[in-house]
Amino acid sequence: MSNESLVLIDRRSDGVALVTLNSPKVNALSTALLARLHDVARELTSNPAGAVVVTGGDRLFAAGADISEFDGPSEAKTIGAAFHAALNAVAAIPSFTIAAVSGYALGGGCELSMACDYRIASTKAVFGQPEILLGIIPGGGGTQRLPRLVGASRAKEIMATGRQVKAEEALAIGLANEVVEPDALMARALELAATIASGATVATRLIKQAVDQGMETDLASGLALELQLFEEVFHSTDSQVGVASFLEHGPGKATFTGK
Repeated sequence: MSNESLVLIDRRSDGVALVTLNSPKVNALSTALLARLHDVARELTSNPAGAVVVTGGDRLFAAGADISEFDGPSEAKTIGAAFHAALNAVAAIPSFTIAAVSGYALGGGCELSMACDYRIASTKAVFGQPEILLGIIPGGGGTQRLPRLVGASRAKEIMATGRQVKAEEALAIGLANEVVEPDALMARALELAATIASGATVATRLIKQAVDQGMETDLASGLALELQLFEEVFHSTDSQVGVASFLEHGPGKATFTGK
């Protein structure tokens, strides 16, 4: 299987880019798949879509790293670097990203879902960081992204036990943002993505930048960044259209172009 076929990208007419992991049987995140995912994420950064949906198979979103590649510290350094490069590139996609999670999202699969902005899970979805069961720790961002979503204590417990987190618990603790029936998963993810893609996407990208960068700094610096981006957004055509439409027709009537 060529690297290009390991991760598929479909740019839809509604402005949504659908990214699908395609590595039978379990969507193991091999270094080859991670390299392809990195390339796809870079493409979606240089040529952004209106919104992005990341998904896997019906039974497995992604089962985690390809354990057959594990050996010793040298290999671990290479694999960890590949995970960080790919998932950081996903997190850096300027568009709003949605992980549509059906079935197992374990280890690197869970880490990939957390690199997205929003997670919609089917009722059959199962999350987890089971690396402890191999005597190792998460190496694809799990020790950093999981506590930022569910809190430090809960994240430590999930990682220290390696237990699986089913969809309803994931929703309750903030690891998932929505839970839907399996046959409604893709429709809901694509619907939300299309709604965002049809909106003021320049503003959406600046919102994402403000939140992501602001969360990594102190409040004063975050507020300064917000002020900078608030001024910047008024250079967009969408801001002119949106303000004029509000004054003439009221809220929610503007047709945006993403410029």
